[in-house]
Amino acid sequence: MVSIDHVAHKILAYIPYVLVLIDMRYDGVKCGRDGNVDHHMEMGKNLLAAGQLADALSHFHAAVDGDPNNYMAYYRRATVFLAMGKSKSALPDLSRVVELKPDFTSAQLQRGNLLLKHGRLDEAESDFKKVLKSNPSDKEEREAQSQLTKSDEIQRLVAQARSSFGSKDYVTAAAQLDTIIETCIWDVASREMRAECFIQMGEMGNAISDLKVASKLKSDNTQAFYKLSTIYYNLGDHEMSLNEVRECLKLDPDHKQCYSHYKQVKKLNKQIQSAEELIQEQRYEDAVSKYEAVIKTEPNVHLFSLLAKERICHALTQGQQASRAISVCSEVLQSDPENVDVLKDRAEAYIQDEQYEEAIKDYETAAKHSENDRQIKEGLERAQRLLKQSQKKDYYKILGVKRTAQKKEIIKAYRKLAQQWHPDNFQDPEEKKKAEKKFIDIAQAKEVLTDPEMRTKFDHGEDPMDPESQQGHNHHFHGGFHGFQGFNPFGSGPFNFKFNFN
Repeated sequence: MVSIDHVAHKILAYIPYVLVLIDMRYDGVKCGRDGNVDHHMEMGKNLLAAGQLADALSHFHAAVDGDPNNYMAYYRRATVFLAMGKSKSALPDLSRVVELKPDFTSAQLQRGNLLLKHGRLDEAESDFKKVLKSNPSDKEEREAQSQLTKSDEIQRLVAQARSSFGSKDYVTAAAQLDTIIETCIWDVASREMRAECFIQMGEMGNAISDLKVASKLKSDNTQAFYKLSTIYYNLGDHEMSLNEVRECLKLDPDHKQCYSHYKQVKKLNKQIQSAEELIQEQRYEDAVSKYEAVIKTEPNVHLFSLLAKERICHALTQGQQASRAISVCSEVLQSDPENVDVLKDRAEAYIQDEQYEEAIKDYETAAKHSENDRQIKEGLERAQRLLKQSQKKDYYKILGVKRTAQKKEIIKAYRKLAQQWHPDNFQDPEEKKKAEKKFIDIAQAKEVLTDPEMRTKFDHGEDPMDPESQQGHNHHFHGGFHGFQGFNPFGSGPFNFKFNFN
């Protein structure tokens, strides 16, 4: 039987060999790892020089993972981040470089420049001062001194801008912040303050620009999204308002201001979408009711009331309710006299109401603001033709019916007037002659307005019975009763008419 001491002795004899093998194995791993880091560094450097930033970044990531203490890997990666416009990602890498190699003045200077652009003035000044104390090159010294001077100037400007803002001198504050932001381009606080100045000055477009940048510079900037949403809302842009408030709620679903605002905007947005769908379905009266509900939902924002009335004007015009349309359109134009869409709608309503001169005025005004609008050109030409036509013969007026009258109404009016003005009803020669002319007009009106093709021509300003406007075409009624359809004017007696009402 083998003793325990003997076994233990043999195991202890092998331990030195095992330790050597382990040491050799780990030494091989270290050599392989260092070689791998060098490979990634070289590949990253070549790809960066070739402008292949994404691929270069992957290699520098691998180099940092392979050797977390390699300051040059961090520095190269920071360079790629800066080339990609990702300054926030570059800052931690530059800080790590300075931590690993405090005498690396290029990294310290670069970090100072980034901090200055972010508006972190005290930290930037600290970096510039360290560079000046660290035996820099002449170029680095000049740059550090210049940036330090600039940072001091901006410190004074920041104090002045805050003072101006506090005293509600928004114009001065905005001008001071302009100078600050020229250097501190990524400074969120300065952009938000300038946005507030613009809001107070009524320059909403500029406020939106600053707040959009601020929302990107600060990843959790719920307040910027809320302000953007409220600005768009007050400008009457419900869709953009809804988009921005949703971004706020993505960051913080429990944000009280954003959630409350979201419910209001969503309700309004749904009403407006429903109203537009009703217009598309030609349910114009329902669309009017829905837009009236919009006004009730948001009575305090004038632009939403104006939008609703603009669309009510359109729906009423499309629904052939001329007098109501003219009233609502006119109300909108009092607030927005250059609104081309409303001018076109009111012009169409004027045409429906046979106020052709007013329609021409609206189309001419609209043309001044939208010169190449084909609809305006065609509408103006139509209104001019109808005005000319109204000064001659109007078949609707002859029969005493509206332009929207159906065929049944037209025939009914024709029968009544034909009986009233039948020449046999008149004995006096002059009256009979007048009645004959009137009767021909009535018959012509009936023929034109009951024929879809002829009526369409007439509605567009052409007279199908007028030889001047219908050259090359043969029509009835070119002379007295000859060619009269529906009756024979020359039966027994001078006027023995036989009616055949269609």
